Amino acid sequence: MSEEHEALNEDSGNQETITKVTGMYKEWFLDYASYVILERAVPAVEDGFKPVQRRIMHSMKDLDDGRYNKVANIVGHTMQYHPHGDASIADAMVQIGQKDLLIDTQGNWGNILTGDRAAASRYIEARLSKFALDVVYNPKITEWQASYDGRRKEPINLPVMFPLLLAQGGEGIAVGLSTKILPHNFIELIEASIKHLKGKRFTILPDFPTAGIADFTNYNDGMRGGRVRVRAKIAQHDKNTLAITEIPFATTTSSLIDSILKANDKGKIKIKKIEDNTAAEVEILIHLPSGLSPDKTIDALYAFTNCETSISPLGCVIEDNKPFFVGVTEMLRRSTDNTVQLLKSELEIKLGEFQEQWHFASLERIFIENRIYRDIEEEETWDGVINAIDKGLQPHIKHLKRAITVEDITRLTEIRIKRISKFDIDKAQQKIDALEDQIAEVKHHLAHLIDYAIAYFERLKKDYGEGKERKTEIRIFEDVDATKVVIRNTKLYVNREEGFVGTSLKRDEYVCDCSDIDDIIVFTKEGKMMVSKVDSKTFVGKNIIHVAVFKKKDKRTIYNMIYRDGKKGPSYVKRFAVTSMTRDREYDLANGNKGSMVWYFSANPNGEAEVVSIMLRQVGSIKKLKWDLDFSDILIKGRSSKGNRVTKHAIKRVELKEKGVSTLKPRKIWFDDAVQRLNVDDRGELIGEFRGEDRLLIITQSGMAKTIIPELTTHFDSDMIVMEKWVPKKPISAIYYDGEKERYYVKRFLIEQEGKEEYFISDHADSQLEIVSTDWRPMAEVEFKKERGKERKDNMEVNLEEFISVKGINALGNQLTKEKINQVSLLASLPYEAPEEIHADELEVVDEETVNNDPKKSTTEKTPSPEDSNNNDDEDLDVDNKGQVTLF
Repeated sequence: MSEEHEALNEDSGNQETITKVTGMYKEWFLDYASYVILERAVPAVEDGFKPVQRRIMHSMKDLDDGRYNKVANIVGHTMQYHPHGDASIADAMVQIGQKDLLIDTQGNWGNILTGDRAAASRYIEARLSKFALDVVYNPKITEWQASYDGRRKEPINLPVMFPLLLAQGGEGIAVGLSTKILPHNFIELIEASIKHLKGKRFTILPDFPTAGIADFTNYNDGMRGGRVRVRAKIAQHDKNTLAITEIPFATTTSSLIDSILKANDKGKIKIKKIEDNTAAEVEILIHLPSGLSPDKTIDALYAFTNCETSISPLGCVIEDNKPFFVGVTEMLRRSTDNTVQLLKSELEIKLGEFQEQWHFASLERIFIENRIYRDIEEEETWDGVINAIDKGLQPHIKHLKRAITVEDITRLTEIRIKRISKFDIDKAQQKIDALEDQIAEVKHHLAHLIDYAIAYFERLKKDYGEGKERKTEIRIFEDVDATKVVIRNTKLYVNREEGFVGTSLKRDEYVCDCSDIDDIIVFTKEGKMMVSKVDSKTFVGKNIIHVAVFKKKDKRTIYNMIYRDGKKGPSYVKRFAVTSMTRDREYDLANGNKGSMVWYFSANPNGEAEVVSIMLRQVGSIKKLKWDLDFSDILIKGRSSKGNRVTKHAIKRVELKEKGVSTLKPRKIWFDDAVQRLNVDDRGELIGEFRGEDRLLIITQSGMAKTIIPELTTHFDSDMIVMEKWVPKKPISAIYYDGEKERYYVKRFLIEQEGKEEYFISDHADSQLEIVSTDWRPMAEVEFKKERGKERKDNMEVNLEEFISVKGINALGNQLTKEKINQVSLLASLPYEAPEEIHADELEVVDEETVNNDPKKSTTEKTPSPEDSNNNDDEDLDVDNKGQVTLF
């Protein structure tokens, strides 16, 4: 630190001192930063404790007598070692106690689910858990240092023989760095340690005390740059109620409900009310307005609330008094290797103790058995006594492992006469033999140290692993598209003539409902197209012919268009999709010539192709003034394609003649079991090819059957046992046990109401579905129970088609048998040729994959061109409700 003094205002006699503080910043701030990093915020890699946590554990061991101690008493005792206030010590102790591993708690220690705080430290009690006493303490192998005031000794590091830091997790913010180590599963850590000791590879992933569902795809071994996505567990309670039963890590039910209410206030989601029934387990009931999709709301909760959170881990620990950035895999390796070394030190200490006990037991036997104690009767000095005993022992000590010391002889002189008189040579030899066995056992463990360490970890798993199974479900998440799940709580309006769209044009034409995060797509009569974000009022171009909410990457919405190229040019027809584009940029769908005009336009959400009538103006010697054009004859190309020429003559108008059917092939839909979602990206198991009217059949183990539209946002129950493309005329066969009648029944039925959940077994608590089949001619095998004193009855094969006819879904069915049944299983079905389904749109289809932006692909013009005409009168546009534009 440097100082300079300068005198100012000498004339007035006043003097000021200017001191440069550069040196202070260099030294004092660095000292402060180092102190915070080493002594407060970051845990040590050796034992996984921050200093305050280590001192709390040491104090609890000081006070431990097997009974509970007031936390206030423990906090006060800890202040002998920790030079800080009692509040910080109490908070740190509560955090350790809430992890339910090292401290056995009593009283109100708060709730990590609701965020409720613990009671005051004078009201709650604690003691060390059996696990802590087993793995944390061993004074004989502990290194000690003086406490901050020099009055006591405290451990430098506790000899923790377990990857405690990874089990509990750790978080801290220091000066210039931070750490965030996520908690991992107790049993998985032990299994990973055993794999490491065996030289095998292992992977460990976090496990959170609040459970939930997590995607660890980008965990990055817990190092900087990683990211963990955690979701609440949300299930459909009934058609208008959702139930949250598990919450993401680092959230509480209170913060979760607050985020849901905020999203509702902003219009992102729509809910009726929320009930928080959380006690020992999480239960948050979200009541939805009628008519709202529960599946869509679940995705909206993940997109707009704390039902999905992102956690960025950062592995930073203290090693050799320096911060060290390391992944969780390396942390576990170091912890396991450290445990092996601690076990070795413990064994070496035990070996030394056993050898010392054997040494003295052998000396004691020699001393008493050979009556050497009589040699000291005539000795008058202490040195004479020592020498006499030493001389008497010499002929008998060749088998001893070390030389005799003065301390050994001194101990012999301290043996009482009563003990000598009752000395039993056989018992003494048994004690020596037992010590030799113990020495041999310890030496064997030292020689096979890795096997000993593996056995140690297996014992920990056996003794303390019960109830510590994984809580957090591991799953891969699909990203939720916010634009698809947001509640459209705003109305969109358009002024077609002036070219304005927005949410504030309430006097103009209503278009549709939208949200503030939507984009809108606009087409004008001049053949221009633009995509813009929803706003209160936006100018997009005059003479608007179509406006709608824009769906990005939508390949199934096909636009059919007939336009005139320039003022006097020929007319063309084209079909195209719009999958992506730059926002607020104007695109020309014609050829860019001035005076171009759209004759006909339609937007088709499922690639429909209609038939239109082309009518020409009567000019000159044109013979054919009217003909039909079928859009199904036109290939789907990119939006920049010129299209096929319709005619070079002037068109009077284009009229819709016949509505069309989809020209796209049915969508192939897969089910990805990893994310429990449907997809069209060839991931998982192929469910089938679906057209607009096709539905999915869902059957659950609880005996519920329903059909649903195969939407990609659908959530599925965990007890789903059947999911396939629904064939309405194919019966469902089932064998079930009726709990009320205590009999097995067979039934065959059809789904009677589309989209409705229907239960086909009774609602008795003991009722249970045995088998269900959607084959045309299923076969089942019945295995009977062996009754006492009777021979086991042969298995029975049942042809379900012959056993019972198709009845209503609510029918009881036919009793299977009166005999007691052991189990029922499905056999291979009988052959059957199912009737072929014929769809109206199967005759001629265009593959969806042909939707592209390649303008080079073209087709030949199917419509002959009538004679030339230059009449180009402007026409008025009229828009119908289905996005079709016709000219009059």
